[in-house]
Amino acid sequence: MKILLTTLHSKYVHASLALPYLKAYCQDICPDMAIREYSVNEPKEVVLAQMMSLHPEVICFSVYLWNRCATLDLAACVRRIDPAIKIVLGGPEVSFEEDSFFDRFEVDAIIRGEGEIPLRHLLAAWQNDRLPAAFPGLQLPAVQNPADTSLLASLDAIPSPFQAGLVDLSKGLVYFESSRGCPYSCSFCMSSLDERVRSFSMERIQVDLLLLLQSRVALIKFVDRTFNYDPARAYQLFSFILANNIASQFHFEIGAHLLDEQTLRLLEQVPQGVFQFEIGVQSTLPETLQLVRRQASLDKLEQNIRRLKQRTAVHVHLDLIAGLPGESYRQFLHSVDRTCALGPDHLQLEPVKLLPGAPLRAQAKTWGIRFDPQPPYTILAADSISFDELERIRGIGRLLDLVVNSGRFQHSLNGLQALGLSVSAVLEGLDRFWRDNDLYRQGRSLRALYFEIDGYLKKNFSGLELMRLRESLGRDFASHERVVSGSAPDFFDVKLTAAEAAAVKQCLKAELDRLERQGKIQYFAAAFQHLPDYPAGRTLLLFLYHSKTASGLDVKELAVR
Repeated sequence: MKILLTTLHSKYVHASLALPYLKAYCQDICPDMAIREYSVNEPKEVVLAQMMSLHPEVICFSVYLWNRCATLDLAACVRRIDPAIKIVLGGPEVSFEEDSFFDRFEVDAIIRGEGEIPLRHLLAAWQNDRLPAAFPGLQLPAVQNPADTSLLASLDAIPSPFQAGLVDLSKGLVYFESSRGCPYSCSFCMSSLDERVRSFSMERIQVDLLLLLQSRVALIKFVDRTFNYDPARAYQLFSFILANNIASQFHFEIGAHLLDEQTLRLLEQVPQGVFQFEIGVQSTLPETLQLVRRQASLDKLEQNIRRLKQRTAVHVHLDLIAGLPGESYRQFLHSVDRTCALGPDHLQLEPVKLLPGAPLRAQAKTWGIRFDPQPPYTILAADSISFDELERIRGIGRLLDLVVNSGRFQHSLNGLQALGLSVSAVLEGLDRFWRDNDLYRQGRSLRALYFEIDGYLKKNFSGLELMRLRESLGRDFASHERVVSGSAPDFFDVKLTAAEAAAVKQCLKAELDRLERQGKIQYFAAAFQHLPDYPAGRTLLLFLYHSKTASGLDVKELAVR
């Protein structure tokens, strides 16, 4: 029996971990099993033709938020091309379907929850020309299906897909799983349904990791829901990685409140750019955290994030979720300010999604939550927050990425905050300006973004405040974009005296004599009156732009004496 395991990724660079696991676990009974991975951005007819060219007898689709509609469309086409092909759906997006699903979609089986055991049971029956019997984790049409799922007692029972060569290590991004389940019960998360955490053995994890490290995989992304649920285990794995890493970077989802002193000291040894931590703050409102059953000490979380930022080179990515029960628009903006004060390298704002199977979805009526019935099931409104307020948060989230997370407007942000504006107040003001001028309808280049923000400044400030803010904006612009002297934006003062021009040339010559003259070097000079980190009065800044083929544009700022 020829079996195809397939999925549609959101981007081509992504690689499946679920499909290699399923093949590794089932291929001893079904040796004719192929894995094919596609992207939702590929034309349907091309994907369909490639799948059908393999002449499969069974097609197993891995279904997620981003590919549900496209996958069901493909499955319907397969059924019409060859009704004899058996179609199996699995993955989080179909794990909570009612039996009526089979009346609407012509599929032969659904795998619910963890897939290895039920898929093996199903394929073994079909391989031997038998009708599959009811089984935990297996949903069949016209059968009394068990409500529970099948969980492996030992994850080591899955043969390593890495050692078997089933995972493509050439894409630059490899997903890695060291545990399943989550010890927490947050109502907005499907992981709360599996509170019993199971880990692969330490020996198995280290053997597989060593293979990836020696293969110099560019980015290894751990998919564990809370990597450091066991601090001692996390410390051992962090130590192993630091001792054996050659050229890889690592992404972990962690609970910051679980970091102990021993681990924090170890993390001080992590080189720049090697570790990234994604930390779910979700809300800083205690009442909301209690309502969604998020059992984590907010004070400890904040204390450890500050420690990470002050004493380690770990890249810190924080998440906030809008629309959680009991948190209003204003309270959410307070969460934004409180989280920004921790100094994250990246802050992400996302509206809550009412995922199938997540407890919050069952509680939606209790909190007056209305949500999109189609994937990704995003909240539309709730008793505590309106649609218009959620739309403003969506805009603020986009501007947060462009203005704060990009790191291109630090001087401007500092200037605005010096006037007493919080980060959320700045973003609110920019959002109003964007909406008033219909700027969300089309994308803006980063270069054009400076001019839009200049428009915002000129509309909302005047006098000395405006002069200072426009100087800060100019400094940001010159620090990230090459400025051509003859066409500099009008927030620069380029009218230099003869003595100033001579001083610029002298400074330029002295700096060029010290530089390696590889690549192209250009420069721009301007006068500034109100720089907070220089003595009051007129200051000349020289910006050197060193263009290199491999590393792009390197910008250096010099004060001309």
